[in-house]
Amino acid sequence: MFYREAGDFKTSYRDDSQTFPIRFDRYRYYAVLVVALAVVPFFIDSYWANALLVPFLIYAIAAIGLNILTGYCGQVSLGTGGFMAVGAYACYKLMTAFPDVNIVLHIIAAGGITAAVGVLFGLPSLRIKGFYLAVATLAAQFFLVWLFNKVPWFYNYSASGQISAPERTVFGIAVTGPNTEAWAKYLVCLLFVVVLAWVARNLTRGSIGRSWMAIRDMDIAAEIIGVNPLKAKLTAFAVSSFYIGIAGALFFAVYLGAVEVGEAFGIQKSFLILFMIIIGGLGSIFGSFAGAAFLVLLPVLLKNVLVGTLGWPTDLAAHIELMIVGALIIVFLIAEPHGIAQLWRIAKEKLRLWPFPH
Repeated sequence: MFYREAGDFKTSYRDDSQTFPIRFDRYRYYAVLVVALAVVPFFIDSYWANALLVPFLIYAIAAIGLNILTGYCGQVSLGTGGFMAVGAYACYKLMTAFPDVNIVLHIIAAGGITAAVGVLFGLPSLRIKGFYLAVATLAAQFFLVWLFNKVPWFYNYSASGQISAPERTVFGIAVTGPNTEAWAKYLVCLLFVVVLAWVARNLTRGSIGRSWMAIRDMDIAAEIIGVNPLKAKLTAFAVSSFYIGIAGALFFAVYLGAVEVGEAFGIQKSFLILFMIIIGGLGSIFGSFAGAAFLVLLPVLLKNVLVGTLGWPTDLAAHIELMIVGALIIVFLIAEPHGIAQLWRIAKEKLRLWPFPH
């Protein structure tokens, strides 16, 4: 009986259209933020940071970026891994060229460079869409990986072809390099997630987000009523690539520390993030978090249960994971195209009406 709107009086349109109109939702959101910011850093260890929390936060940023492009604007993209590579290599070049600049500025600048590259590869969306646009972004994926492999300037002529993040600090605390504490990695990624999720939520609720959704639903009708398809599509590519570039920079600099482009940002990375938004829910910020949490938690859970508890071979557990993910994608596409986010909405509506049938 605690999940009700009774007593939540609203006297303005702004109050009525807020993200959390029910008081309990707001309290729960604030409680999660307090726990994440003020409690988890004191108890987190290397296993929880490297296996679950840090990859979840980074993938959530990438999933939000892809969801803006695919879920809100309807532009299919299979080049997410390549754009993450742009963010990673841009961050690496900035870190080595300007060692005295704060790493946070490098990560933001890497997102800006990725946004410019995303706009460049988004230009074909003005003439093609659907399957043909997917093929064009897939070509961008392969081209970018090839470029970072074949041009030694991007990896500073290293003999191994790898890039390694030098140690950088924020307020005297190492956030990149081998001496970084688990809580420092977690807090840096969490702060980026909180800010970027807040920005994405406000963008999708404003005029820009409405123009994206108009293009997604029916681009010809949207153009007739005054939506500029050039501006809408290119801003979607720019914002999406900015988020994905920041995710790539964090993935390289804060999480892994050293990467090789073919292994870390191959085509499998693009499909992984696409699966996140399909399972989590297209056109939903919460769905991006849900999909990222599911696909980060699932391998760890299966490994602990199948390998650690039952003693099954590791390769068999990996194959079962692929089977489960594939089956879930088929089920969600057929039975619930809006993913986990829609199931969560339905559950909340049931709670609001319980025990009444209507």
